[in-house]
Amino acid sequence: MEKQSSSCKSPLLVTPSNNHNVVESGSTDLKGKPVCRALTGGWTASLLIIGVEIAERLAYHGINSNLVTYLTNIMHESTATAAKNVNVWSGAATMLPLLGAFVADSYLGRYGTILVSSLVYLLGLCSLTLATSITFFRPPTCHSTLYSCPKASVFQVGFFFFSLYLVALGQGGHKPCLEAFGADQFDDRDPEERKYKASFFNWWYFGICSGIVFSAFGLSYIQENVGWGLGFGIPTVTMAMALSVFFWGTKLYRHKLPRASPLTQIIKVFIAAIHKWNVSLPSKEEQISAVEEETLKVEERLQLLPTKQLRFLDKAAVTISSDYEHKTGINWRLCTVTEVEEVKLVLRLFPIWVACLMYGVIFAQSPTFFIKQGSTMDRKIGSSFEIPAASLQGFIALSIMVLIPVYDRIFVPLARHITGNERGITLLQRIGVGIFSSLLAMVAAALIEMKRLQAAKDYGVADKPNETIPLSIIWLLPQCILFGISDVFAQVGLQEYFYDQMPDTMRSLGIALYLSILGVGSFLSSILISIVEDITSRGKGQSWFADNINEAHVDYFYWLLAALSALFLCIYMSLAGCFIYKEKECKDFYDEETS
Repeated sequence: MEKQSSSCKSPLLVTPSNNHNVVESGSTDLKGKPVCRALTGGWTASLLIIGVEIAERLAYHGINSNLVTYLTNIMHESTATAAKNVNVWSGAATMLPLLGAFVADSYLGRYGTILVSSLVYLLGLCSLTLATSITFFRPPTCHSTLYSCPKASVFQVGFFFFSLYLVALGQGGHKPCLEAFGADQFDDRDPEERKYKASFFNWWYFGICSGIVFSAFGLSYIQENVGWGLGFGIPTVTMAMALSVFFWGTKLYRHKLPRASPLTQIIKVFIAAIHKWNVSLPSKEEQISAVEEETLKVEERLQLLPTKQLRFLDKAAVTISSDYEHKTGINWRLCTVTEVEEVKLVLRLFPIWVACLMYGVIFAQSPTFFIKQGSTMDRKIGSSFEIPAASLQGFIALSIMVLIPVYDRIFVPLARHITGNERGITLLQRIGVGIFSSLLAMVAAALIEMKRLQAAKDYGVADKPNETIPLSIIWLLPQCILFGISDVFAQVGLQEYFYDQMPDTMRSLGIALYLSILGVGSFLSSILISIVEDITSRGKGQSWFADNINEAHVDYFYWLLAALSALFLCIYMSLAGCFIYKEKECKDFYDEETS
């Protein structure tokens, strides 16, 4: 736990005379006043925020982990259609954070966006509980004697997916802001708190996995064996209680008030650079514009040092006589070096973002085809207890919960001693290890699926979709554990990378960009499934995604994903090798004013 001074009697009673107790990284209370380091932020505030995330992940994965089962067994959709619908919904849920982050960074702030989106989230959960618990909102059950399943009505399908996407909309504002808000509780300018922030992302993901474990082992069992309504009602109540605790802790939080729209700043830099296209570039020493120092003092932003990349944008910070012709509103002709470098930071992240998309595609497989694999296998523990197929998500999360403390408390200190890096290894190295592990997970999944298909033939149940293959679901654990290892490195690394390397004023957007990798990956997975299904089902060929998975060839699909992952990993390694991390020069503006 961090050591803090206790000399502040109130977060509001902060002046330059006791500025060593002030959080200096632009943090304020909700009214924009400086806050005391001893009474706000740190682990106390962040643990409350992690608690909310546990409840939110319980709710989200209570839906996501078993959604393919609900769509096939209750809504009577085909395997391929259900998998595509899960991918599209998951993609939307992880793309909408881009909108939520924009609103947070530009208008409502992170706290305000969390408040509004949480209400939408709860409304969606309540609606979904109704859709799954009342028979009027569900199609009739299948006729076992006639082997037919009545289709859901347009109203039933519409209400269910309306509820589902209402949850996605609420999650879109909730997810990027809550994580960035948690990281905001640590001061980048304080060496100790900076180390705690790096550790925060590990424990944040540990909290996420705690929610996933309960949803996978508890909720999925309740949904399949007790009732879907109760299975969705429990996370609804849990989410409401967690949010009550979150808002109770409001006085403990450090806030980053919204400033100008990130989109406006990006456009401004490009307009200023284009306006001065014929101006000569200055040397690094001459590059600081006349408005730089004053702007940084007013906004309490970290000064970014000029870089050699994307130098054509540097012209936006060159001062010429016509820059001051317009005295009012936004000066579209002159930017500070820091504003230019912030735009460069955003642009420099996109190649890495693209190179990680294949990881997002692989990530989309665990809540879809992994579950369908497990549903055909022997899931009994002991003589009578049968675990749900969706519990495979829990095994992934359990492996993460075991590995994160090992990574944070053993691996990082040892690696730090060897490399001298305070994180142990660089962020991009960590992500690269995770991507490689996901490739191995696909190889393992393909090999195990080949064994499962052979077992179905050997036991004569390949043409019997409702028959259980006498092959234990434990065989799927290797691919789940490799997924867990991949998440510990890639998922946590991506979260910290897109938060840390984004400008201070755009960090909600950074978390949203990380989530969009998973969102675009889900969409790409859905497109890839459609293409493969179309090609493999032509003529008299058997689709790789036949409704009877015992006659399908999901193993071929896994091999395809492994090959594509290897290609993207090579691209990623070449881009990561030439990436230059953000440099920042911190200035204590209170000291400058009082010296």
